[in-house]
Formats: sequence, C-alpha cells, structure tokens
Amino acid sequence: MAEHKKNLAILGSTGSIGTQSLEVLDLIPDKFNIIALSAGNNIELVSEQIKKYTPKIVCVKTKEAADKLKEKHINTKFVYGDSGLIEIANLPEVEMVLVAVSGKIGLKPTIQAIKNKKDIALANKETLVMAGDIVMKLAREYNVNILPVDSEHSAIFQCLSNRKEVKHLVITASGGPFRNSTLEEMKDANLDEALAHPRWKMGKKITVDSATLMNKGLEVIEAHHLFNFKYEDIKVILHPQSYIHSAVEYNDGSIIAQIGNPSMHIPIQYALTYPERIEGIETESFDFVKAAKFEFYEPDMVKFPSLALAFEAGKKGGTYPVCLNAANEEAVFAFLEKKIKFLEIYEITKKIFDEYTSIENATLEQILEEDEKIRVKTRQLISKMRAL
Repeated sequence: MAEHKKNLAILGSTGSIGTQSLEVLDLIPDKFNIIALSAGNNIELVSEQIKKYTPKIVCVKTKEAADKLKEKHINTKFVYGDSGLIEIANLPEVEMVLVAVSGKIGLKPTIQAIKNKKDIALANKETLVMAGDIVMKLAREYNVNILPVDSEHSAIFQCLSNRKEVKHLVITASGGPFRNSTLEEMKDANLDEALAHPRWKMGKKITVDSATLMNKGLEVIEAHHLFNFKYEDIKVILHPQSYIHSAVEYNDGSIIAQIGNPSMHIPIQYALTYPERIEGIETESFDFVKAAKFEFYEPDMVKFPSLALAFEAGKKGGTYPVCLNAANEEAVFAFLEKKIKFLEIYEITKKIFDEYTSIENATLEQILEEDEKIRVKTRQLISKMRAL
C-alpha cells in the first residue's frame, strides 16, 4: 500500500524559509502534497512555484496581484490579504501549515489553523512573541503540535527528553557581524555592514535583528512559551562558529547539545517530517576535525542592550513583548530605509518601551490594537527625530 502523503500549506513560500522548505520538499516528493501557497509581492517567483507544484489555492497580498496571476494560471484559485490566509487555514484537506511569513500577518492564520486541528511548523517569531499564551493554550486545547523551525528552538526540541529534569535551556548566538566591534565602531555602522552576517543567510529584517542581538531576545521569549520555562532558566551564549545550535542542561550536570553545520534545511525538514528522521539535502557528515574549535562567550549587554530589553519585556509579561516587537520592527524598517543610524534602533525601541503601559491577559483583538498603536507612535518618534 502506498504511503500516505501529508497535505501541506506553506505561508510565505517566496521568502528565505519558504524557498528553503521547497528545496527540502523537492527531495521528499513522496511525503507531501503541496495544497496551498502564500506569497507577498514576489509575483514572478510564486508564478514559477505554481507551475512546478500546482497548488489548489494561492494567496497573494493584493487583489490586483491575484487577478494578474489568474490570467496566467487558470486552474488555480487565487485569494488575497488576511482573509486569503484565513481561507487557506480553513481548508479541510490541509493537515499541516508551515508558517514562514514574517511579521504579525502570521498570527491570525496560525490561530485559525490550530482551531482547525492542523499541526503547525512555526518559523514566524511574532506569533509567540505577541500572543504566546493564547497560541500555546489553544494548541493544548485542540491537541495540535507546534513544531519549531528556528534552528535554536528545533535544537532544544530535539534535546529535551524530560523537562522536569532540566536545569537550563541554553540558546546559542553567533554574535552577528559586530561581535568584535567596539561601541564606537557600531555607532557608524552602515546598512551593508549590518547585513553582512558571518554565518546565516536570512531576510534583511532578521539579519539586522541578529546584528543587535534582538533576534536572540525574541527567541528567548519564544522558548519561554514553546517549552514552558521561566526566563531565569534560559541562558544565551555567544558561539561564533554556529555549530552548536542550542543545548539543554539537566539537573545532574549533563548537557545535551544539537550539533551540525549551519543549515536551515535540517530544522525545516525535522519539523516537516517529525517524528521521522530521513535523508535530505545535508548528506555530508559533520566533520569534527575540520570544525577544530568551539568558542563560547558571555553576551556583552552594554554593546547589545536589546537582548537585556527582551528579557525584561518577557519577565514583565502582559503586552510588553508586543510593544518590544512592534517598536523594534518599525525602527529596523527605518534603518533599512537609511532613515536612522544603527544604534538608534535600540534607542527608539527603549524610549517607546519605557513610556508604554501594558495590558494584562489581553485578548487577540487587544494585542493587534496595541501593536498598531505602538507602530504609529514609533513612526511618529522617528519622523520627529529626522526633523531635528
């Protein structure tokens, strides 16, 4: 009897994680049917993906883009915007949703997919940073697997056998392009320098977050929700080689780490095929001798205060993480548009954060309202700074 092929929807198929996921899926065509795709504005790439994978339904950002694609692909149903993503999450035949979109746009379809009892392969930070309590409670209620795609969370997931015996989660960070830079040098850092990540090839926003270490702070908040650990029991260690993707320290002193070459294909594939491990793109064995040395450093909270701010937001709880995420994202966008300097990303985020009043036990609607309010306030602050 033929093996059952799992029906998969990919939200964000044209982004970094989405395209790498399709590379993984190309090598295991007997495992999955690609039922649905979503893309933002990259019409050319999604058009090629439609030809290759023949999905039943495709969501794009606007009606204009949907109409344009419809002329070319008459056998595909096209939807658009937030409602289009919800429609994909509601498809009865879809069994798993890979959430690889960036930003808050991933939150609503993730929640809808959980309510429809679909397993989630999660590569969207905002889902747990903004609404971790709501999302994880729903996952438990509907008995849905949330399978982490981030390399760090995948590593912890693979190392975590009995959480009652665990002392600490250890999240590793490469340290980004400015690990060896002085604050003075970082003050004058330009966009190209911030985007020159030494180990990972990622989208621009997440690469800048890696340069400030905010990305690691957001991962700490995610880990808190995913694995139900106190912030005091989550450590961040700089490991420039990026061979150890994260580790779990048990109460008897044993540490179990997940080691491998820096490749997103491995955690993507593990999330998709869990609990199976199958041969994929990365067929070359890890070479311990060639790797030669593993270095570890404490993160410098003076140089990288965004990491400390993320811990503070997580510990305070309520909608403080929503504020942190929204203010930081708007500041990063301004830096990408060369409107502000690199160190001003933190300064802006910190100012918005310090003036913020949190809501406890916020509903999803309140979270989204707060997110929008904070973004407007952050953009106003940036405009004011530029006018000076």
